[in-house]
Amino acid sequence: MADFLMPSLGADMEAGTVLQWLVKPGDAVKRGDIVAVVDTEKATIEVEIFQTGVIQKIVVPEGEKVPVGTLLAVLAVDGEAVAAAHEAKPKPAEHAPVVLAPAPPTPPAVARVMAKPMLKPAAPHRARISPLAMRVAMELKVDLATVKGTGPEGAITKADVERAAGAPPTPAPAPRVAAPIEGPAPAARPKAAVAPIDHHAAMRKVIAALMARSKREIPHYYLGTHIDMSKAMGWLQAENFKRPVTERLLYSVLLLKAVALAAHEIPEMNGFWIDGAFEPSEAVHVGVVISIRQGGLIAPAIHDVDRKSLSEIMASLRDLVKRVRAGVLRSSEIADATITITSLGDEGVESVFGVIYPPQVALVGFGKIVERPWASGAMVGARPVMMASLSGDHRASDGHRGALFLTAIERLLQEPENL
Repeated sequence: MADFLMPSLGADMEAGTVLQWLVKPGDAVKRGDIVAVVDTEKATIEVEIFQTGVIQKIVVPEGEKVPVGTLLAVLAVDGEAVAAAHEAKPKPAEHAPVVLAPAPPTPPAVARVMAKPMLKPAAPHRARISPLAMRVAMELKVDLATVKGTGPEGAITKADVERAAGAPPTPAPAPRVAAPIEGPAPAARPKAAVAPIDHHAAMRKVIAALMARSKREIPHYYLGTHIDMSKAMGWLQAENFKRPVTERLLYSVLLLKAVALAAHEIPEMNGFWIDGAFEPSEAVHVGVVISIRQGGLIAPAIHDVDRKSLSEIMASLRDLVKRVRAGVLRSSEIADATITITSLGDEGVESVFGVIYPPQVALVGFGKIVERPWASGAMVGARPVMMASLSGDHRASDGHRGALFLTAIERLLQEPENL
């Protein structure tokens, strides 16, 4: 047997709420399958399982909030999985007479789940409701079975749930009772207003705790340099001219790839500080700081950026931003980042010196590209220039190694055709 525990979906997470189970006892699962939807203070996360086997028992029912490390379910693995699957789906003996027997008693764990008020639509297809809508429905105590979805293919959205929370409940149909055909309609009884849930305040509290921990525990050092982006932007313009509009690249994919390749050259920037020691990572999973519509920031990872083409990075970035906006992320994207990038160039900021996300040991910041006087050889002219910064953990590296890291990023951006 193996235990499936409430995972730590980020250094700032202390507890999570199980919004939905996507499996039931007897279901076979394999490593990487999404088995549950968990709500944290910062996001709604689709949680993957990291072992292959058969679900034996669900311990924590939907709607319950538990600390990180709590047993959520029990998994049968290896030979146990085969036996569990056989027990979960018994076959009647051949040629045996068919006997109508009473249904077996429901296991206690399943009974607890079935006994809870249904906060999801009756249809089993989970694409009909977004995890964010499920989270809001639970907070506002809205029965999703009564909510009409207006999203794609009838999916229930956050707006649908909030609309249902502020509207009077739909009365049950009354067959065989004729509706009045004349006279004024009775005045509707006013409904008490639903108190808004301050998601922004909760988000700020979580971010404040994480950043305070980072500044308290991590001895930061900061470096910055200006990078001439004329070659990178010239190459990007020419490359996009050859591509269909839907496949064009943003200059941010060049930054992502350059940081990932530089992390291979200076491995002290890529990994984690755990239990008093630095643990380098062979894989480069780059966290991207993305603003959330309801307020706050989150930094999910794009996996294996160093091994992806620019087109693949662009597709991954588009998909990630889309799912962040929709409130649909996976646990591996939250927990796997080995180094993080933040960019405020779109907001008009020329430089940013960020705070490291523990247990990572480095964060790279990029500002907006601006026209600046630039001397090259004996010539001076206007060039597109960008400020790049590094926030480093002095326990894992020093200013010398940090400088080499920024220099590697600059060099790589001068050869965009090789990224």
